[in-house]
Amino acid sequence: MPWYIKTERFHAPGQDMAQHLAAHHHWVLQQQQQGQAMVSGYLVDDHGQPGGGGLLVLEAETHGAAMALVQQDPMVLSGCVDWRLQGWIPVVGDLCLRHRSTQPPGADCRRC
Repeated sequence: MPWYIKTERFHAPGQDMAQHLAAHHHWVLQQQQQGQAMVSGYLVDDHGQPGGGGLLVLEAETHGAAMALVQQDPMVLSGCVDWRLQGWIPVVGDLCLRHRSTQPPGADCRRC
């Protein structure tokens, strides 16, 4: 299944985004519990400090399906980020996102 990446830039400092970030975290966890391969995190600067944006990686059948899902993200719905969705085609290496609730830490993930 194809991979997609949503990059985003915050309109306000991270501390002003706490409510939206909490809703986003809850939404991502719900998606994962429903079997959606998805991982989310924030971008950092060269000193390891949050850099005012984030990254979401997910699997979807089509760009349209990925777009429909991303448009449900509370960060997008809040209007507090500028964002972009792109398809991603891995060329070298392998990526596997395991569902934390169904596999123990350190479990071998060979479905990819």
